[in-house]
Amino acid sequence: MTAVLTQSSVPQVRASVRYSTYSMAPSFANTVQTNDSAHAEIADIATGLDRMENKALSSQRVTLSEEKTANMSKLALGAKLERALDRRMSSQDAVMRPRGKTLTEKTTAA
Repeated sequence: MTAVLTQSSVPQVRASVRYSTYSMAPSFANTVQTNDSAHAEIADIATGLDRMENKALSSQRVTLSEEKTANMSKLALGAKLERALDRRMSSQDAVMRPRGKTLTEKTTAA
């Protein structure tokens, strides 16, 4: 039996030497992953995400219409503004007191 070698299965020899940033020792590892390993990694991530998804909860998820989304964003903005104004007014030290009568030149001259 003869094994068939393809271009992608044969490791290529590097013409230059890449040095490790930690030890300054030469490293001959491939710097770019092959397509096969990238596809395998993506498939592994996808299966992990599928296992994490809760099917019962995702069936209950609601999609809002554009009008409801706009209303929700307006309500959220109003609540945010109200919280900001409450913080601003709560840190004021001034106390409002009723003003007394002030004397002006007109009242003193009369």
